[in-house]
Amino acid sequence: MRGGCDDPQKELETTDDETIEMAKVFLIRHVSPDWNHTGIPYDIPPGPPLSSKGKKEAEALAEFLSSQGVVKLYYSPFERSATTAEIVSTMNGIPCDMDERLTEWREVDERGEQVRERMLSIFENVSKESIELGPIGLVSHGGPTTFLLQGLGIEQEELAKFRKKFDTTNPLPPAGVWKAEQDENNKSWNLKLAFVPSVNQA
Repeated sequence: MRGGCDDPQKELETTDDETIEMAKVFLIRHVSPDWNHTGIPYDIPPGPPLSSKGKKEAEALAEFLSSQGVVKLYYSPFERSATTAEIVSTMNGIPCDMDERLTEWREVDERGEQVRERMLSIFENVSKESIELGPIGLVSHGGPTTFLLQGLGIEQEELAKFRKKFDTTNPLPPAGVWKAEQDENNKSWNLKLAFVPSVNQA
């Protein structure tokens, strides 16, 4: 990956004294791509590149994630997600790694249940890592994030409210972020839409 991503010098270290008690994971949708590239399929890698608006969104996203103490990112292999992670990584000086499980949903190749399973798989891995390292972000897409929120137990009425608010039934806009934080008994997740860049606010 280009720029700040996958930099071995940014590998995080932790000791027993630095262990975090509760997991906190941020579910991030990539910033706005350039949809004017009509000849580039959105659901086949690499997909369309970022727009100029998207680059501004990425800067605002980086500021928000920095304020939340996010120490690491994982991202989808699609260009719009990878470049989002690269910009945040470079601005905030944090490592980021690609993970295929965060990829866009291609309906002709994958059932919704399969998307939910792969998203829950990486979420489980990352939530355990977050207990040791601190808050971690997952840069993915609107559809996969929807399935993950469902898998984490979001109320359907709440999910439907946000899917009506943003584009193409997604529960968050480009550069939007949901925060998933464990409750005190570590058995369920508190879910909250934590960030909407000002250019996307209703």
